[in-house]
Amino acid sequence: MKPVPHATSLRRAPVQRRSAERLTRILDACADLLDEVGYDALSTRAVAQRAGVPIGSVYRFFGNKRQMADALAQRNLERYAERVTGRLRDARRGDWRAATDAVLDEYLAMKRTAPGFSLVDFGNQIPIGSRGEPNHRVADRLTDLLSDHLDRTPDEDLRRTFLVAVETADTLVHLAFRMAPEGDPRIIEEARELLRAYLARVLD
Repeated sequence: MKPVPHATSLRRAPVQRRSAERLTRILDACADLLDEVGYDALSTRAVAQRAGVPIGSVYRFFGNKRQMADALAQRNLERYAERVTGRLRDARRGDWRAATDAVLDEYLAMKRTAPGFSLVDFGNQIPIGSRGEPNHRVADRLTDLLSDHLDRTPDEDLRRTFLVAVETADTLVHLAFRMAPEGDPRIIEEARELLRAYLARVLD
């Protein structure tokens, strides 16, 4: 089964498989509609119609569209973490450059292909949620994922290093996608080189 958001983002967590599948349909519909109409025109009723569920099913999980977008952002982070983890299995243990490429490449792939990601991503594009800034959540998740692969202690210094890297990558990737629909390749390569130069200071 595809990952569902952490229970804290939901009014009621799905217990049965059927309920989890319904939640997945709701979030899939939300993502598709974000691409089609944007966040401002998004409505819970339209999501229910697209998902083929009663409007009450949407409100069973979410109080409003902001909570729904927040849950989508959390699901995006879970799927992103899965993709990075899969890439790390094929990378040489301790190779932080390959790990950095995996982190950046999978973010770019989701930016280009994941429905709704260009508007919501991990919660940066639309100010949603109340559990801290999205880039802090991303950096913490990546620290936990990468520290074992790199044989590093996930201490405060490493978390700060990855937070700076995440903030830098986020800014430059968004610049690249403002310059070109699929991301300006020159800016993306500049971002990659900048990240490597910064991380080498700590990880070499």
